[in-house]
Amino acid sequence: MKLRTKWMAAAVVLLLLGATGYPVFKNYQARKQVLQAQQEAQKTAPSITLGDADVVSVKMLALSQGLPIAGSIKAVNSAFVKARVAGELQDLSVREGDFVKAGQVIARIDTTESAARLRQAQQQAQAAKAQVDIAQRSFDNNRALVDQGFISKTSLEASASNLAASQASWLAAQAGADVMQKALDDTLVRAPMGGQVAQRLVQNGERVAVDARVVEIVDLSQLELEASLSAAESMQVKVGQTAQISIEGAATPVVARVVRANPSAVAGTRAVLVYLAIAPTTGLRQGLFGQGLLATGTQSALALPLSAVRTDKPLPYVQVVADGKVSHQTVQMGQRGELGQEAMVAVSGVSEGARVLVGEIGPVMAGTAVTGSGSGK
Repeated sequence: MKLRTKWMAAAVVLLLLGATGYPVFKNYQARKQVLQAQQEAQKTAPSITLGDADVVSVKMLALSQGLPIAGSIKAVNSAFVKARVAGELQDLSVREGDFVKAGQVIARIDTTESAARLRQAQQQAQAAKAQVDIAQRSFDNNRALVDQGFISKTSLEASASNLAASQASWLAAQAGADVMQKALDDTLVRAPMGGQVAQRLVQNGERVAVDARVVEIVDLSQLELEASLSAAESMQVKVGQTAQISIEGAATPVVARVVRANPSAVAGTRAVLVYLAIAPTTGLRQGLFGQGLLATGTQSALALPLSAVRTDKPLPYVQVVADGKVSHQTVQMGQRGELGQEAMVAVSGVSEGARVLVGEIGPVMAGTAVTGSGSGK
């Protein structure tokens, strides 16, 4: 009986040891498999082949500094042609896009009223002239009578005053006739400048008031960009500075030069308007939108193409190629500028001469092996 009890106790002990030891053994096997997989992955880690064009070196460069500017294209010379007299508009023949010359008659206003008023003013002037003639004869007669002693000098003075008043009335009537003549001449609507018709604002047969807009004319031979800058930015702008402007619809940028700046800030926004003359370019139109960078100076700094700095992590970084591998190096970005037509940025946190993957390569895992002419080996 005692022997049987001992065998049962031994069996229980063996069962307990098996129950606790099997999970430990199983975990050990799992960790061993994970370690082997990691070792195999390291042996078969991916690699990339780079060319010389796939890397760029960090260099000390003189970057062109500038201000971003944007605004609308406007014609230096433009004008709204307005009616100078009221009346029915007739013979308006020009439309949008038509060319006109300075002084060209583009429409006329019905002359019935203006012609009648001119005749009235002329007749009033003739009546005033008749009164002058009567007053002149009366004065001459009275002067002869004074010389003969038949009337007093007081009567002569009264006659002289009457003559002067008649002459003044005649001159005023003549001036009124001249005003009516000008009103008749103004019934011919003329182009004040040469250019193209941008807007036709009324139609034939409409009655227009004085100063009513008839057409708008723009001269596209001289264009400029009107840019709005903050007060701080405007302090960096000087006449003569140049900018490369990209205009919507234009295949290539155009060169613009600062020709003047408004001496007053815009009320409310405190913005300052700056005007840049644009080199004559075929196809440009008033009202198009343009934007670019106004060159204000240069700065020397360690710099890279802006596209080479990656921002898909909390902090900006560059992908440095060294010792045949790629590593990620955090950098601090500084002033931006241009080198030729390429956007550049000053960087710190990376040494001069370091080789960095260009932006077109995309994200590469740190530790990736590199081969080829761009690997630096």
